Amino acid sequence: MKFSELNLDESLLSAINDAGFSEATPIQVQTIPLVLSGVDVIGQAQTGTGKTASFGLPILQEVDVKNANIQALIISPTRELAVQTQEELQRLGKYRHTKVIAVYGGADIRRQIKQLQAHPQVVVGTPGRLLDHIKRHTLKLEHVQKVVLDEADEMLDMGFVEDIENILKNVPSQHQTLLYSATMPKPIMRIAEKFMQDPQIIKIKSKELTADKIEQYMVRSKEYEKFNTMTRLFDVQKPELALIFGRTKRRVDELTRGLKARGYNAEGIHGDLSQQKRMSVLHQFKTGKLTYLVATDVAARGLDISGVSHVYNYDIPQDPDSYVHRIGRTGRAGHSGISVTFVAPNEISYLRGIEQLTNVRMLPLKPPTDAEALAGQIETAKQEIARQVQAGKLDKFTPAAQQLLQDYDPLVLAQLLLKNLSKDPESIPVKITPERPLPNRRSRDGHRGGGHFGHGHSSHRNNRSDRRGGNHDSHRNGEHSHSRHSQPRRRRKYTVRAQA
Repeated sequence: MKFSELNLDESLLSAINDAGFSEATPIQVQTIPLVLSGVDVIGQAQTGTGKTASFGLPILQEVDVKNANIQALIISPTRELAVQTQEELQRLGKYRHTKVIAVYGGADIRRQIKQLQAHPQVVVGTPGRLLDHIKRHTLKLEHVQKVVLDEADEMLDMGFVEDIENILKNVPSQHQTLLYSATMPKPIMRIAEKFMQDPQIIKIKSKELTADKIEQYMVRSKEYEKFNTMTRLFDVQKPELALIFGRTKRRVDELTRGLKARGYNAEGIHGDLSQQKRMSVLHQFKTGKLTYLVATDVAARGLDISGVSHVYNYDIPQDPDSYVHRIGRTGRAGHSGISVTFVAPNEISYLRGIEQLTNVRMLPLKPPTDAEALAGQIETAKQEIARQVQAGKLDKFTPAAQQLLQDYDPLVLAQLLLKNLSKDPESIPVKITPERPLPNRRSRDGHRGGGHFGHGHSSHRNNRSDRRGGNHDSHRNGEHSHSRHSQPRRRRKYTVRAQA
């Protein structure tokens, strides 16, 4: 279906056309009319399906740009997703001149206060920083008509439920609530019961959540073998744009340093980096100036990056839902993608849990041999030689080159050139600190070895600041109480619409 058939006004259609879109995605076709009708909506969709526009376009259409009050609030789990949502809404609302700002931890709060004083109509923010502004009385929500809970399963996993309750205490009881989540476990439905009134559920088929166009592989590898195996795969597979997932911030740092040491064009992102650094790295990756981006799950959550050809799970995720999010970065917009997951002997049960969720059996992939890796390196070297020859500007080297041809066999010179342009993966030793093994996994229907929605295991606790959308949200220091919020609009009625 075309956007022009969705009862959107001309200013929005012009902005959509400028962005190069004409056909709406399934989640947009299903939800935009419902949001415009004013009902509460639950949208089950992973990142990359167009969910931001599915709530953003109706919000922009119904915002009164002559009204100086905040009319829509979008709550995001991470600063990156908040910024990305703000940028997309600004792009889509440019002809309507809608004021959209983002507030998040780790950034100058004084600048955000000035932006709030400029009377935006739409505010996007992480829970911690939103609560901070509410406490300072710099964020007034009494005129909000629409609330969006974006990436609800991620906010649940981060422990944001009480924060959301406290935020919604400041919103009028009569408002429209839109909830988006990649997965729909029971805790998400409990959130819906508390915060929503007769929500319509738009559900994408589960097979679409696992991306049919992604080739999914697994490599059995011991911890100390993984890094060398992965770099050999790089040499053979030659990814155009690759995401590498590590379980912890330390892991991301060590992988990034190791890849750089071996000459791979790589950078890493996690919650301990400054906001400026993170945004700079993401910009480089989005524009193709980086080939390899190493990230924690949370740092990469919500990133809408096109062109990712490969996803490497250096550490298998503890929760199968995280796997769906990870591999969803590739195989988009009709393109094929490849995911490779490294599995240690004691992690097979986690692999089986992922396969059970996705209904896809991962194909075993044999690690490349030394000869195969070398062949890949030589092919890359030959491509680099062709590129430099085409670039020209070699005349100044002619006399020296002629002398070398007199002194040495041309075949030897060509061999030396290929040797210097290719790299032996193991010639530069890289030490990656072993991570604590994942806890023993129990049954799929029981607790998930620490649980995606339970208390979490040690590595989750150690990375709590990485998951909160900002490292310095002041409400975490006990400045805000977390009393339970009773939502007066609570009902228990759902209408499910499955995507055909």
